[in-house]
Amino acid sequence: MEKDLGNYRKTYQKSALLESNTPENPIELFQQWFYEVENFGGIEEPNAMAISTIGLDGFPKNRMVLLKRFTWEGFIFYTNYKSEKGKAITANPHICLSFYWSNLERQVIIKGIAEKLAPNLSDGYFESRPDGSKLGAWASNQSQVVPSREALDLALKSYEEKFKNTEIPRPEFWGGYLVKPQSVEFWQGRPNRMHDRIRYTLQSDFSFKKERLAP
Repeated sequence: MEKDLGNYRKTYQKSALLESNTPENPIELFQQWFYEVENFGGIEEPNAMAISTIGLDGFPKNRMVLLKRFTWEGFIFYTNYKSEKGKAITANPHICLSFYWSNLERQVIIKGIAEKLAPNLSDGYFESRPDGSKLGAWASNQSQVVPSREALDLALKSYEEKFKNTEIPRPEFWGGYLVKPQSVEFWQGRPNRMHDRIRYTLQSDFSFKKERLAP
């Protein structure tokens, strides 16, 4: 079975990305783009991003997660520290985050170093989650082989009983990561595949060097 996708074509022409209208700090531009994408509409979860890690088996792997916060320091997401991605980050904290916002023909690619959030910060976010999500964090041995869907449902029910009428604490194996950017590339689609690419690279004095890349 095969399918030729060579005739799939799209003209990119919604915007431009020029050095003259970009700030010196990539977080500032990321914030601007994020709000523009959010306000334009058409993307159900503009905070959805791909995380790329190098696994313990030596292979790179991408998966979609949700960005939960961004600050001047970097980008924050939450996961099970014992999951495949958690183990990969422990072994090699150099990771890549990617956003693709088709509604405005934009991509952002972030190379960064991930580090665990302080426990009190993970506690604060965990407390804001719905109880069902809290229980799911306890019930799922993320990335581990399970015998059946029924086994997962039974595990969830057991934690529903365990924490019935009590506050659900954050598991020690679950929490947040802060990804501190080392480089941030902004990609804006343009006609004739002559796309705009502006890359910010962190310097030793903590400023960012801004460069244009060929498409």
